[in-house]
Amino acid sequence: MLDLTKLARQMQGLSQHLTTEAAASRQRLELAQKHLKNAFVSQQDLIDRQEKWRDRILFANATPIEPLETCIDIPVPPKVHTVIATDGSQIAPNHHEIAYCYLLNIGRVVLHYGQNLQPLLDSLPEVFYRPEDLYVSRQWGIRTEDWMSYCRTASETTVLAELACTAKTAAPALAMVDGSLIYWFLEQLPTDARDRILPPILEAWQQMRDAQIPLMGYLSASRNIEGMNFLRLLACPHPAPDCLTHCPNQLEKVPCKIFEPLRDTALWGTQLKPGQRGPLWRSNNRILELYADQTIYFCYVHVGTEIARIEIPSWVAENTFTFDQALGLMLAQVQKGYGYPVAIAEAHNQAVVRGGDRSRFFALLERQMIKAGLRNVGTSYKEARKRGSIA
Repeated sequence: MLDLTKLARQMQGLSQHLTTEAAASRQRLELAQKHLKNAFVSQQDLIDRQEKWRDRILFANATPIEPLETCIDIPVPPKVHTVIATDGSQIAPNHHEIAYCYLLNIGRVVLHYGQNLQPLLDSLPEVFYRPEDLYVSRQWGIRTEDWMSYCRTASETTVLAELACTAKTAAPALAMVDGSLIYWFLEQLPTDARDRILPPILEAWQQMRDAQIPLMGYLSASRNIEGMNFLRLLACPHPAPDCLTHCPNQLEKVPCKIFEPLRDTALWGTQLKPGQRGPLWRSNNRILELYADQTIYFCYVHVGTEIARIEIPSWVAENTFTFDQALGLMLAQVQKGYGYPVAIAEAHNQAVVRGGDRSRFFALLERQMIKAGLRNVGTSYKEARKRGSIA
């Protein structure tokens, strides 16, 4: 139980810290705006330096594909269209439960607008209990809970492609996922483990590419700083951005880190009006070398309630008409969802496993185990005691 009386004593110190940090944040934002204005006229020189020294730069940074001062109004989408989304949830394995297994639940949503078609709102559950599913990740030193999350990501994308390719509509369509299309976790995985996760994802993307249905990742409250890090090239005091020579330890305070911890969204929030997008960027994250010809581009969009980061694969970014139309469909989804894409929100609602669902899942599993003739079926004493108090 949380003791609010004791907690209240710490609130004053927290309040003072936040006030100080807010003032410092305003100063960093003004400094970033100044550097952005200077970058407007030196953009190509910065890109040339970035390309020349890319193997010596030790921080993640993106390349602007359009002028940094770009502010484009997003077009109104066609009234007749379809939006597809998936999201996932899970029940993690627990040694204290009646059986050691885990469950993935993928929420599916297909919303048709201006068409005489019924929407799809459901979920696909799958339970994993075989040793090869439960323990395969241990050979790479990966926790089962983490491996389950990686598999869920692949399943979400595979199901999304299946929906997109089987949607019975000739109208413009958009496939959306919640979160980034840059799977940062792949960097830390051994090659054998990575080969079980990434190829199904890229294959699903290719299926959507062949079906000419654009794919989009929607990031709310993004913490990304790839755009801010591009401005670090301008802030670098050395003759060349050669981090390996001048600043090999990036964990220490280095002279170009003058904006930290300012995020891209904070800076572009000062540049964009509601309904506008900023410049298109190409991410240079090293993991994207494994994406072949499906590298990731992104831009920031003022959706009215926040600055959202929008990620798309190269085949969407390179088709101006498709890209603009996809942004229009996305913005309409945000407006229908009162600040967040309604299709993604509904996919989450279909996927989420609530407390009652979890209880029913284990109750169903218990009945099946008893029916199979197993004895002494039940939770551990520890789990049973955690669920109720006798004090």
